[in-house]
Amino acid sequence: MNQDADAQLKTFPHRHFLSCDGLTAPEINFLLDLADEAADRNRTVDKKRDVLDGKTVINLFFEASTRTQASFDLAGKRLGADVMNMLVASSSVQKGETLIDTAVTLNAMRPDIIVVRHHSAGAVELLSQKVVDCAVVNAGDGAHQHPTQALLDALTIRRAKGRIDGLTVAICGDILHSRVARSNINLLNAMSARVRIIAPSTLLPSNSDRLGAEVYTDMWKGLEDVDVVMMLRLQHERMDGAYVPSSREFFHFFGLDHEKLARAKPDALIMHPGPMNRGVEIASTVADHSRSVVREQVEMGVAVRMAVLEALSANLPQT
Repeated sequence: MNQDADAQLKTFPHRHFLSCDGLTAPEINFLLDLADEAADRNRTVDKKRDVLDGKTVINLFFEASTRTQASFDLAGKRLGADVMNMLVASSSVQKGETLIDTAVTLNAMRPDIIVVRHHSAGAVELLSQKVVDCAVVNAGDGAHQHPTQALLDALTIRRAKGRIDGLTVAICGDILHSRVARSNINLLNAMSARVRIIAPSTLLPSNSDRLGAEVYTDMWKGLEDVDVVMMLRLQHERMDGAYVPSSREFFHFFGLDHEKLARAKPDALIMHPGPMNRGVEIASTVADHSRSVVREQVEMGVAVRMAVLEALSANLPQT
């Protein structure tokens, strides 16, 4: 556990978990400490707990997901919850039901926690305003936020490096369309890390100078002496035009290969939220490098989502 007295909280002071924007270092450390314990427990034979015994968790995913949905599903079950995965592709949403109608329907089922992924920014917050006596977790909304991904990235860094504060973290690739980038910038700044974003100018937000990160359009310069290299894939599903000339040219200038990696510190971590496009944003040999912690990120995903569900459950109405 983190022994810094200023970082100790007895409970998480929020009903919902929607964004990393506005989270304080004590709040983040509270969740990371819970997740740290869960990660260690998950490596033992006795993984299950009864923290959410009698509680119902609904995973409501409007976008396709493998890692995130599977880890929330597993996290809920390891904490003893009744978990329902709602298949939106075959639900009434496809028949024209609005998000508000969906919220009303879910309210009638009396869930305790709803985990939501949606293709529109702000949709999860809207749903959180319409549910009663229920916590809502943002599992990714449009290009806005993906707070549990940022938490699992932070946990992976902290377990590998022993700290987050003072580290230099480079986030590289499609910053413009990435909710992962936005959440990580928020969280890493709150934890006193130094953040750099590296991308071609076409893949940088118009307000990139106000995101709280150093901006680079030259990857060789941007990676100099960094402690962590976090790669992002090209989000073709969110693009409405040609943002890069070709995948080959993008890899040449912004793909992580051994030559560019050599600019970082010798012990720099290599990260990727997945799914990886080998040969586009990262070379296959780099993805499988001994310094790659991509598998650890997947493992920490279950622990972090367990921590978030546990923390929110403490604030649920007592019956």
